[in-house]
Amino acid sequence: MTKPAELREMSDEQIKLVWKDAAESLFRLRIQAQTEKLAAPSEMRKQRRLIARCQTILGERSRVAGESASAVESTATETAPA
Repeated sequence: MTKPAELREMSDEQIKLVWKDAAESLFRLRIQAQTEKLAAPSEMRKQRRLIARCQTILGERSRVAGESASAVESTATETAPA
């Protein structure tokens, strides 16, 4: 299980790969749950939570990047001569 601290140390591309793998695993588990009994039903919850962690961290990073970009723009417009 990947912990949030471990995910935060990864690059965006690595997090997206973890997200993709978790989504594929969840898909397989859902199919398996429909066709046969799962050996570990809690694995579905673990995969859903991992996907949510990835989405949260990527969202946080995009918001921080957006805030810093807007701060730079507002500083540039305030200092520009009229």
